Amino acid sequence: MKTANMHEAKSQLSMLVDAALSGEEVIIARRGKHLVRLQAIQDEPVRRKVGTLPHLASAVPDDFNESFEDWSESLV
Repeated sequence: MKTANMHEAKSQLSMLVDAALSGEEVIIARRGKHLVRLQAIQDEPVRRKVGTLPHLASAVPDDFNESFEDWSESLV
């Protein structure tokens, strides 16, 4: 754990941010009292829900499967 006082944090913020990004715990203190913790932001994975695009299903024509009948008969 790295602890920096307010003055040090002002003058070395870039170095402290780099330390936090590398996984080190960085605490900023004032007069020896811990005030805040610098922590890297973790990207959350995108969660997709099934059925969230119902407007696309309505764009499929009713005779969609019939258009393949001639094509599938030529394969036999």
